[in-house]
Amino acid sequence: MRLSLNRIIAATAALLACGTAAAQESPYFVTYDHHMEEPHHLEISIEPVAGAPKGGNRFLATATELEFAPKAWWTTELYLDTQSTARESSIYTGYRIENRVRLLMDEHAVNPVLYVEYEDTNGADKTLREIVGFDSAADLIAPNGEARLERERELETKLILSGDRSGWNAAANLIAEKNLAGAPWEFGYAIGISRPLALAASPYRCSFCRENFSAGIEAYGGIGEQHAITLAETSHYIAPCLSWTMPSGLTLKVSPSFGVTSVSSRFLMRFGVSYEVPLTR
Repeated sequence: MRLSLNRIIAATAALLACGTAAAQESPYFVTYDHHMEEPHHLEISIEPVAGAPKGGNRFLATATELEFAPKAWWTTELYLDTQSTARESSIYTGYRIENRVRLLMDEHAVNPVLYVEYEDTNGADKTLREIVGFDSAADLIAPNGEARLERERELETKLILSGDRSGWNAAANLIAEKNLAGAPWEFGYAIGISRPLALAASPYRCSFCRENFSAGIEAYGGIGEQHAITLAETSHYIAPCLSWTMPSGLTLKVSPSFGVTSVSSRFLMRFGVSYEVPLTR
């Protein structure tokens, strides 16, 4: 009887550990992995990014996100973007509608996900959700009064490749973006690797248990455009990242991003706060 009870306890602990690993929020800000939002749950997120471009004013741009999964293989999101620039103004810069579709529901070494996003923003948007083409720090110094007059209706697509092994997640995104006004396709990338600080779940409900934290690093940047695929004169960033998911469902994230080329911003600071709300069927 004692042996059977020990086996039951061990099996339960293993299941809890698996559930904890699956529920752990990704620490990435730019890179997407293959994990989708849980069906019938709404995640509300706020992700500010702060920067001080050389020759320009300090800014704080914020993406407010509503994420919902109609199906286990389909996640859709709405972003509302705003920004505030010192000695200028605070403005609404537009919206984005994103859809991700997981192609294989069973877990594989590499799991492909297709991503399609429609953006209706203006030139003053500074949320920097991705870096493509020849995006640079110079794009961040135009005054709000001028930049907001530029309308940007764009289609963005991504091929997301991601897999988990021994608690580690590795993800790579290939990004293609096109301004629907007729500009050429612009390309970019994002890659990341992360891991929870512990895989086994604590038998106690706690906020500071190691399994509630996940750490990683991501790199992202532009690789030119349709007629000029290149790394020359493009922006690239390296960003360590950390997330903390509490038992209440609240997640906090932070990531300092360091520009590694002459046209990149020298430093960006990203923060994130999200909360998952279960919805009735």
